[in-house]
Amino acid sequence: MPFPVLKLLSPDEFRSGEAISSDLGISRASVHNRVEQARGLGVAIQAVRGKGYRLAERYSWLEPECLTAALAHSGYHVLVHEQVDSTNSLLLNLAQQGQPHKSILAAEWQAQGRGRRGRTWLAPLGSGLTFSLLWRFQRPLTALSGLSLAVGLALARGFRTLGIEAVELKWPNDVLLHGGKLAGILIETHGDMLSAATAVIGIGVNVRSAMAATDAMDFQPVAMEDALGDRLDRNEVLVRLLTQLDTVLKAFDQSGFAPFVDEWQRLHVWQNRPVRVISGGQRIMEGVALGVDAAGLLRLNTADGIRLVHSGEVSLRSGGAS
Repeated sequence: MPFPVLKLLSPDEFRSGEAISSDLGISRASVHNRVEQARGLGVAIQAVRGKGYRLAERYSWLEPECLTAALAHSGYHVLVHEQVDSTNSLLLNLAQQGQPHKSILAAEWQAQGRGRRGRTWLAPLGSGLTFSLLWRFQRPLTALSGLSLAVGLALARGFRTLGIEAVELKWPNDVLLHGGKLAGILIETHGDMLSAATAVIGIGVNVRSAMAATDAMDFQPVAMEDALGDRLDRNEVLVRLLTQLDTVLKAFDQSGFAPFVDEWQRLHVWQNRPVRVISGGQRIMEGVALGVDAAGLLRLNTADGIRLVHSGEVSLRSGGAS
């Protein structure tokens, strides 16, 4: 991966290939190859003969030492990788090998990042945050209903601490901003029906403007910097989100989703609006979204009365959408 080269570059001045090769102990041809690799991953790099290379714009790379220090008071175990296939897949494997509760695994680049329904989460290098959180609950799998909604609410709280107020939530696990997709959630669990459950909570957040990630065409992607009009330190964004996740997940472990129902519904993008429920590409239900119950199930007012919709392979569409 090109990270050793990238971390020697800045937008402020050119750095020669010779100087980079000397610093890293690699050939100039290797420097050139890694620059080209970085460009292929979406990093804008300028090259001028006789001057060398520089970044076309400023990037914020993840800093493991800073993250560890900032999150020490919360008891997080921080792992940062330059490249993984999937943060969720890797952390699931580590969990089965005894990785401790509240481990966070963040990656600069996911080669096979996963979204819901088998989709791929695509993010240009340095454009967003892709991370997974291992949480060992005291409650069984049967008591984790509403977890994805609680996670979305924690993210919304975190975004507000950074000045992004207009966040909305889409049942069951998307975070929206001005009608675009700001963040997605993928939760994978293991355990049995009666004993304490383990969850790996995968989160993808669009940070950089005009370089947002997407896992579907349900919503066009939108980035945090679009809302703020300024560059962000991805390390600070990650710390803010994890701080809110810590608070919400502790409360969820104690009391489930019920205490969060009212707050979640205030942010529900389709609250009291006509919607359609789609599963497997087929329309299965229509009605007015009344919000959610204490278990996080969608309450839908249909022609046949109020129906409850479970999470899973279910999507919502605006009632007037095609």
